[in-house]
Amino acid sequence: MTSGSTGAPGPGPASDPSGPRGAARRKTPSVIVEVLRLLVVVFFAGAGYQIGSGVGSHGTVLGGLNGTAVGLVLGSGLGYVLGGVLGRTAASSAEATRSRLYDVSAEQLVAGALGTVGGVLLGAGVAWPVFFLPQTYLAFPLFGFVVVVLGYLGYAVGASKHQGVLAMFGERAGLSSASASALPRVLDSSVAIDGRVLDVVRAGFLHGRMLVPTPVLAELQGLADAADDLRRGRGRRGLEVLEALRREPGVEVEVLERDVPAVHEVDAKLVRLCLDLDAALLTLDTNLAKAAALAGVQVLNLHALALALRPPVAAGDEVPVLLLRPGKEAGQAVGYLDDGSMVVVEGGRDRVGAEVRAQVTSVLTTANGRLVFARPVGGPRPRPRPGAPVPRL
Repeated sequence: MTSGSTGAPGPGPASDPSGPRGAARRKTPSVIVEVLRLLVVVFFAGAGYQIGSGVGSHGTVLGGLNGTAVGLVLGSGLGYVLGGVLGRTAASSAEATRSRLYDVSAEQLVAGALGTVGGVLLGAGVAWPVFFLPQTYLAFPLFGFVVVVLGYLGYAVGASKHQGVLAMFGERAGLSSASASALPRVLDSSVAIDGRVLDVVRAGFLHGRMLVPTPVLAELQGLADAADDLRRGRGRRGLEVLEALRREPGVEVEVLERDVPAVHEVDAKLVRLCLDLDAALLTLDTNLAKAAALAGVQVLNLHALALALRPPVAAGDEVPVLLLRPGKEAGQAVGYLDDGSMVVVEGGRDRVGAEVRAQVTSVLTTANGRLVFARPVGGPRPRPRPGAPVPRL
Protein backbone atom coordinates (compact mmCIF):
# COMPACT_ATOMS: atom_id res chain seq x y z
CA MET A 1 0.00 0.00 0.00
CA THR A 2 1.37 3.42 -0.94
CA SER A 3 0.37 6.97 -0.37
CA GLY A 4 -1.41 6.89 -3.69
CA SER A 5 -4.41 5.62 -1.76
CA THR A 6 -5.00 9.14 -0.55
CA GLY A 7 -5.44 10.42 -4.06
CA ALA A 8 -1.98 11.90 -4.66
CA PRO A 9 1.52 10.83 -3.94
CA GLY A 10 2.43 11.78 -0.44
CA PRO A 11 5.65 11.90 1.47
CA GLY A 12 6.68 8.42 2.45
CA PRO A 13 9.66 7.02 4.25
CA ALA A 14 11.53 6.52 1.02
CA SER A 15 11.26 10.19 0.06
CA ASP A 16 11.29 11.93 3.40
CA PRO A 17 14.79 12.54 4.71
CA SER A 18 13.46 12.87 8.25
CA GLY A 19 11.90 9.39 8.26
CA PRO A 20 13.55 6.19 9.43
CA ARG A 21 14.88 5.30 5.97
CA GLY A 22 16.07 8.86 5.36
CA ALA A 23 17.89 8.77 8.69
CA ALA A 24 19.54 5.52 7.65
CA ARG A 25 20.85 7.18 4.47
CA ARG A 26 22.55 10.00 6.35
CA LYS A 27 26.27 9.33 6.45
CA THR A 28 28.55 9.66 9.39
CA PRO A 29 30.74 12.77 8.90
CA SER A 30 33.85 11.78 6.97
CA VAL A 31 36.03 13.38 9.62
CA ILE A 32 34.94 10.67 12.08
CA VAL A 33 35.94 7.93 9.65
CA GLU A 34 39.25 9.66 8.91
CA VAL A 35 40.06 10.11 12.60
CA LEU A 36 39.42 6.41 13.18
CA ARG A 37 41.57 5.57 10.14
CA LEU A 38 44.38 7.81 11.42
CA LEU A 39 44.35 6.11 14.81
CA VAL A 40 44.59 2.69 13.16
CA VAL A 41 47.43 3.91 10.90
CA VAL A 42 49.35 5.23 13.91
CA PHE A 43 48.86 1.93 15.74
CA PHE A 44 50.04 -0.27 12.85
CA ALA A 45 52.87 2.12 12.03
CA GLY A 46 54.03 1.84 15.62
CA ALA A 47 53.66 -1.93 15.51
CA GLY A 48 55.65 -2.07 12.24
CA TYR A 49 58.31 0.18 13.70
CA GLN A 50 58.61 -2.06 16.75
CA ILE A 51 58.81 -5.25 14.70
CA GLY A 52 61.23 -3.75 12.17
CA SER A 53 63.51 -2.45 14.89
CA GLY A 54 63.80 -5.93 16.35
CA VAL A 55 64.43 -7.61 12.99
CA GLY A 56 67.07 -5.40 11.43
CA SER A 57 67.57 -1.84 12.53
CA HIS A 58 71.21 -1.59 11.46
CA GLY A 59 71.46 -3.33 8.08
CA THR A 60 69.57 -2.70 4.87
CA VAL A 61 66.58 -4.97 4.23
CA LEU A 62 64.87 -3.56 1.13
CA GLY A 63 66.87 -1.33 -1.17
CA GLY A 64 68.34 1.41 0.97
CA LEU A 65 65.80 0.92 3.78
CA ASN A 66 66.62 -0.82 7.00
CA GLY A 67 64.21 -3.02 8.93
CA THR A 68 62.84 -0.15 10.97
CA ALA A 69 61.91 1.87 7.90
CA VAL A 70 60.39 -1.14 6.14
CA GLY A 71 58.33 -2.02 9.19
CA LEU A 72 57.16 1.58 9.48
CA VAL A 73 56.13 1.75 5.80
CA LEU A 74 54.41 -1.63 5.75
CA GLY A 75 52.66 -0.95 9.05
CA SER A 76 51.40 2.41 7.82
CA GLY A 77 50.09 0.90 4.58
CA LEU A 78 48.38 -1.96 6.37
CA GLY A 79 46.93 0.47 8.92
CA TYR A 80 45.60 2.71 6.14
CA VAL A 81 43.77 -0.20 4.52
CA LEU A 82 42.47 -1.75 7.72
CA GLY A 83 41.72 1.69 9.18
CA GLY A 84 39.35 2.44 6.32
CA VAL A 85 37.59 -0.90 6.76
CA LEU A 86 37.35 -0.59 10.54
CA GLY A 87 36.32 3.07 10.36
CA ARG A 88 33.52 2.39 7.89
CA THR A 89 32.39 -0.65 9.86
CA ALA A 90 32.23 1.37 13.07
CA ALA A 91 30.39 4.18 11.26
CA SER A 92 27.83 1.78 9.75
CA SER A 93 27.25 0.25 13.19
CA ALA A 94 26.62 3.69 14.58
CA GLU A 95 24.31 4.49 11.63
CA ALA A 96 22.25 1.39 12.39
CA THR A 97 21.63 2.86 15.84
CA ARG A 98 21.13 6.40 14.60
CA SER A 99 18.53 5.25 12.06
CA ARG A 100 16.09 5.15 14.98
CA LEU A 101 16.52 8.89 15.50
CA TYR A 102 14.00 11.40 14.22
CA ASP A 103 14.02 15.18 14.35
CA VAL A 104 16.56 16.32 16.92
CA SER A 105 14.87 18.21 19.75
CA ALA A 106 16.28 19.89 22.84
CA GLU A 107 15.45 16.78 24.86
CA GLN A 108 17.34 14.62 22.38
CA LEU A 109 20.37 16.90 22.49
CA VAL A 110 20.51 16.80 26.28
CA ALA A 111 20.00 13.04 26.36
CA GLY A 112 22.55 12.62 23.55
CA ALA A 113 25.11 14.62 25.52
CA LEU A 114 24.50 12.44 28.56
CA GLY A 115 24.86 9.37 26.37
CA THR A 116 28.12 10.70 24.93
CA VAL A 117 29.55 11.25 28.40
CA GLY A 118 28.48 7.78 29.44
CA GLY A 119 29.94 6.24 26.28
CA VAL A 120 33.26 8.04 26.72
CA LEU A 121 33.50 6.97 30.37
CA LEU A 122 32.60 3.40 29.44
CA GLY A 123 35.17 3.42 26.64
CA ALA A 124 37.84 4.80 28.96
CA GLY A 125 37.02 2.15 31.55
CA VAL A 126 37.20 -0.63 28.99
CA ALA A 127 40.31 0.56 27.15
CA TRP A 128 42.53 1.82 29.99
CA PRO A 129 44.44 -1.50 30.35
CA VAL A 130 46.14 -0.81 26.98
CA PHE A 131 48.34 1.72 28.76
CA PHE A 132 50.11 -1.23 30.37
CA LEU A 133 51.77 -1.70 26.99
CA PRO A 134 55.34 -0.43 27.16
CA GLN A 135 54.97 1.53 23.91
CA THR A 136 52.77 4.59 24.34
CA TYR A 137 52.39 5.02 20.58
CA LEU A 138 50.63 1.64 20.51
CA ALA A 139 48.39 2.26 23.52
CA PHE A 140 47.13 5.71 22.61
CA PRO A 141 45.55 4.82 19.22
CA LEU A 142 43.77 1.81 20.70
CA PHE A 143 42.48 3.86 23.59
CA GLY A 144 41.31 6.70 21.31
CA PHE A 145 39.59 4.30 18.90
CA VAL A 146 37.53 2.65 21.65
CA VAL A 147 36.62 5.99 23.26
CA VAL A 148 35.51 7.59 19.96
CA VAL A 149 33.37 4.60 18.92
CA LEU A 150 31.64 4.18 22.29
CA GLY A 151 31.20 7.95 22.70
CA TYR A 152 29.46 8.20 19.34
CA LEU A 153 27.31 5.14 20.03
CA GLY A 154 26.45 6.62 23.42
CA TYR A 155 25.18 9.77 21.73
CA ALA A 156 23.09 7.77 19.26
CA VAL A 157 21.52 5.62 21.95
CA GLY A 158 20.97 8.53 24.35
CA ALA A 159 19.30 10.70 21.71
CA SER A 160 17.05 7.92 20.42
CA LYS A 161 15.97 6.98 23.95
CA HIS A 162 15.80 10.53 25.30
CA GLN A 163 12.61 9.94 27.27
CA GLY A 164 14.06 7.13 29.35
CA VAL A 165 17.37 8.96 29.83
CA LEU A 166 15.75 12.20 31.00
CA ALA A 167 13.28 10.32 33.18
CA MET A 168 16.21 9.12 35.31
CA PHE A 169 17.25 12.71 36.08
CA GLY A 170 14.08 14.72 35.48
CA GLU A 171 12.83 15.42 38.98
CA ARG A 172 16.30 15.89 40.45
CA ALA A 173 17.86 18.01 37.70
CA GLY A 174 14.85 19.99 36.53
CA LEU A 175 14.70 18.13 33.20
CA SER A 176 11.56 16.72 31.68
CA SER A 177 11.04 14.14 29.02
CA ALA A 178 9.16 14.99 25.85
CA SER A 179 5.40 15.11 26.14
CA ALA A 180 3.01 13.51 23.71
CA SER A 181 2.65 16.87 21.92
CA ALA A 182 6.34 16.77 20.95
CA LEU A 183 6.32 13.22 19.62
CA PRO A 184 5.36 12.02 16.14
CA ARG A 185 1.77 10.73 16.12
CA VAL A 186 0.61 7.41 14.76
CA LEU A 187 -2.91 7.89 13.35
CA ASP A 188 -5.67 5.39 13.99
CA SER A 189 -8.25 4.81 11.25
CA SER A 190 -10.98 6.15 13.55
CA VAL A 191 -9.36 9.60 13.45
CA ALA A 192 -9.33 9.69 9.65
CA ILE A 193 -12.92 8.45 9.33
CA ASP A 194 -14.25 10.92 11.90
CA GLY A 195 -12.65 13.93 10.20
CA ARG A 196 -12.68 16.33 13.15
CA VAL A 197 -8.90 16.14 13.30
CA LEU A 198 -8.89 18.67 10.44
CA ASP A 199 -10.71 21.22 12.60
CA VAL A 200 -8.27 20.59 15.47
CA VAL A 201 -5.30 21.09 13.13
CA ARG A 202 -6.75 24.25 11.58
CA ALA A 203 -7.39 25.65 15.05
CA GLY A 204 -3.65 25.32 15.75
CA PHE A 205 -3.87 22.69 18.49
CA LEU A 206 -2.24 19.87 16.53
CA HIS A 207 0.81 19.96 14.28
CA GLY A 208 4.03 18.12 13.51
CA ARG A 209 4.62 14.66 12.05
CA MET A 210 1.66 12.37 11.47
CA LEU A 211 2.56 8.73 10.77
CA VAL A 212 0.01 6.67 8.84
CA PRO A 213 0.99 2.96 9.07
CA THR A 214 0.31 0.75 6.08
CA PRO A 215 -2.12 -1.44 8.10
CA VAL A 216 -4.30 1.66 8.64
CA LEU A 217 -4.14 2.53 4.93
CA ALA A 218 -5.03 -1.05 4.07
CA GLU A 219 -8.00 -0.92 6.44
CA LEU A 220 -9.27 2.33 4.91
CA GLN A 221 -8.75 0.98 1.38
CA GLY A 222 -10.68 -2.14 2.29
CA LEU A 223 -13.56 -0.02 3.57
CA ALA A 224 -13.48 2.16 0.44
CA ASP A 225 -13.75 -0.96 -1.76
CA ALA A 226 -16.52 -2.58 0.28
CA ALA A 227 -19.85 -3.47 -1.31
CA ASP A 228 -21.84 -1.88 1.51
CA ASP A 229 -22.55 1.81 0.82
CA LEU A 230 -22.07 2.87 4.45
CA ARG A 231 -18.70 1.14 4.79
CA ARG A 232 -17.58 2.44 1.40
CA GLY A 233 -18.49 5.99 2.37
CA ARG A 234 -16.54 5.73 5.62
CA GLY A 235 -13.45 4.43 3.84
CA ARG A 236 -13.54 7.13 1.19
CA ARG A 237 -14.04 9.81 3.80
CA GLY A 238 -11.00 8.54 5.71
CA LEU A 239 -8.81 8.67 2.60
CA GLU A 240 -10.07 12.16 1.74
CA VAL A 241 -9.32 13.39 5.26
CA LEU A 242 -5.75 12.07 5.02
CA GLU A 243 -5.30 13.83 1.69
CA ALA A 244 -6.67 17.10 3.11
CA LEU A 245 -4.47 16.69 6.19
CA ARG A 246 -1.40 16.26 3.98
CA ARG A 247 -2.03 19.70 2.45
CA GLU A 248 -2.35 21.49 5.80
CA PRO A 249 0.58 23.79 6.67
CA GLY A 250 2.48 22.79 9.77
CA VAL A 251 1.54 19.11 9.34
CA GLU A 252 3.80 16.48 7.81
CA VAL A 253 1.94 13.32 6.85
CA GLU A 254 4.23 10.33 6.35
CA VAL A 255 3.18 6.86 5.21
CA LEU A 256 4.93 4.45 7.55
CA GLU A 257 5.82 1.38 5.52
CA ARG A 258 6.35 -0.82 8.53
CA ASP A 259 4.34 -3.76 9.74
CA VAL A 260 4.36 -6.18 12.65
CA PRO A 261 3.79 -9.58 11.01
CA ALA A 262 3.73 -11.37 14.35
CA VAL A 263 0.69 -9.32 15.42
CA HIS A 264 -2.57 -9.83 13.53
CA GLU A 265 -4.94 -7.22 15.00
CA VAL A 266 -4.58 -3.69 13.61
CA ASP A 267 -5.01 -2.11 17.06
CA ALA A 268 -2.26 -4.29 18.50
CA LYS A 269 -0.03 -3.39 15.53
CA LEU A 270 -0.51 0.32 16.29
CA VAL A 271 0.45 -0.15 19.94
CA ARG A 272 3.55 -2.13 18.95
CA LEU A 273 4.59 0.48 16.38
CA CYS A 274 4.18 3.30 18.90
CA LEU A 275 6.41 1.47 21.37
CA ASP A 276 9.04 0.66 18.73
CA LEU A 277 9.10 4.17 17.24
CA ASP A 278 8.74 6.12 20.50
CA ALA A 279 5.63 7.79 19.07
CA ALA A 280 2.27 8.90 20.46
CA LEU A 281 -1.04 7.36 19.41
CA LEU A 282 -3.72 9.66 17.98
CA THR A 283 -7.10 7.96 18.23
CA LEU A 284 -10.82 8.33 18.89
CA ASP A 285 -11.22 4.78 20.14
CA THR A 286 -11.51 4.93 23.93
CA ASN A 287 -10.84 1.20 24.40
CA LEU A 288 -7.73 1.36 22.21
CA ALA A 289 -6.59 4.46 24.11
CA LYS A 290 -6.90 2.62 27.43
CA ALA A 291 -5.05 -0.46 26.16
CA ALA A 292 -2.26 1.66 24.66
CA ALA A 293 -1.88 3.68 27.87
CA LEU A 294 -1.57 0.45 29.88
CA ALA A 295 1.16 -0.68 27.47
CA GLY A 296 3.12 2.53 28.14
CA VAL A 297 2.18 4.48 25.01
CA GLN A 298 1.45 8.20 25.23
CA VAL A 299 -2.06 8.72 23.87
CA LEU A 300 -3.78 11.75 22.32
CA ASN A 301 -7.47 10.87 22.59
CA LEU A 302 -9.62 13.23 20.52
CA HIS A 303 -12.75 11.80 22.13
CA ALA A 304 -11.47 12.85 25.55
CA LEU A 305 -10.73 16.29 24.08
CA ALA A 306 -14.29 16.56 22.78
CA LEU A 307 -15.66 15.63 26.21
CA ALA A 308 -13.44 18.23 27.86
CA LEU A 309 -14.76 20.93 25.50
CA ARG A 310 -18.42 20.01 25.73
CA PRO A 311 -20.80 22.71 27.02
CA PRO A 312 -20.94 22.98 30.82
CA VAL A 313 -24.73 22.55 30.65
CA ALA A 314 -27.00 20.53 28.41
CA ALA A 315 -30.72 20.37 27.74
CA GLY A 316 -32.53 19.12 30.82
CA ASP A 317 -29.97 20.38 33.37
CA GLU A 318 -31.10 22.61 36.21
CA VAL A 319 -28.90 25.58 37.04
CA PRO A 320 -29.18 28.49 39.47
CA VAL A 321 -29.27 31.84 37.62
CA LEU A 322 -29.27 35.38 38.95
CA LEU A 323 -31.60 37.33 36.65
CA LEU A 324 -30.00 40.71 36.00
CA ARG A 325 -32.18 42.43 33.43
CA PRO A 326 -35.22 41.93 31.21
CA GLY A 327 -34.75 40.26 27.83
CA LYS A 328 -35.63 41.58 24.38
CA GLU A 329 -38.76 39.48 24.04
CA ALA A 330 -41.83 39.72 26.23
CA GLY A 331 -41.51 37.78 29.49
CA GLN A 332 -37.80 37.07 29.07
CA ALA A 333 -35.09 37.72 31.67
CA VAL A 334 -31.34 37.46 31.21
CA GLY A 335 -28.65 36.10 33.53
CA TYR A 336 -25.20 34.57 33.22
CA LEU A 337 -23.51 31.33 34.19
CA ASP A 338 -20.18 31.25 36.00
CA ASP A 339 -18.32 30.81 32.69
CA GLY A 340 -19.95 33.91 31.21
CA SER A 341 -22.55 32.14 29.06
CA MET A 342 -25.74 34.17 28.66
CA VAL A 343 -28.92 32.51 29.92
CA VAL A 344 -32.28 33.64 28.54
CA VAL A 345 -35.05 32.56 30.92
CA GLU A 346 -38.51 32.49 29.39
CA GLY A 347 -41.18 33.75 31.73
CA GLY A 348 -38.69 35.12 34.23
CA ARG A 349 -39.14 38.88 33.73
CA ASP A 350 -41.15 39.26 36.93
CA ARG A 351 -38.20 37.76 38.89
CA VAL A 352 -35.46 40.14 37.71
CA GLY A 353 -33.05 40.79 40.58
CA ALA A 354 -33.67 37.39 42.16
CA GLU A 355 -31.87 34.08 41.79
CA VAL A 356 -34.04 31.36 40.29
CA ARG A 357 -33.51 27.75 39.48
CA ALA A 358 -33.96 27.26 35.75
CA GLN A 359 -34.14 24.18 33.58
CA VAL A 360 -32.11 24.33 30.35
CA THR A 361 -34.22 23.78 27.26
CA SER A 362 -31.55 24.27 24.58
CA VAL A 363 -27.98 25.47 24.06
CA LEU A 364 -27.02 27.51 21.01
CA THR A 365 -23.38 28.11 20.08
CA THR A 366 -22.84 31.34 18.17
CA ALA A 367 -19.82 33.25 16.87
CA ASN A 368 -19.96 35.42 20.00
CA GLY A 369 -20.19 32.60 22.50
CA ARG A 370 -22.69 30.19 23.96
CA LEU A 371 -26.36 31.12 24.41
CA VAL A 372 -28.48 29.09 26.84
CA PHE A 373 -32.29 29.06 26.81
CA ALA A 374 -34.11 27.98 29.95
CA ARG A 375 -37.35 28.30 31.87
CA PRO A 376 -37.98 28.53 35.63
CA VAL A 377 -38.31 25.17 37.33
CA GLY A 378 -41.96 24.47 37.99
CA GLY A 379 -43.07 27.40 35.85
CA PRO A 380 -45.47 27.08 32.95
CA ARG A 381 -44.05 26.14 29.57
CA PRO A 382 -43.95 29.40 27.58
CA ARG A 383 -46.09 29.68 24.49
CA PRO A 384 -44.47 31.23 21.44
CA ARG A 385 -46.04 34.48 20.24
CA PRO A 386 -47.48 34.42 16.74
CA GLY A 387 -44.76 35.50 14.33
CA ALA A 388 -42.03 35.37 17.01
CA PRO A 389 -38.71 34.01 15.72
CA VAL A 390 -37.86 30.51 16.87
CA PRO A 391 -34.19 30.11 17.74
CA ARG A 392 -32.41 27.56 15.58
CA LEU A 393 -30.57 24.95 17.62
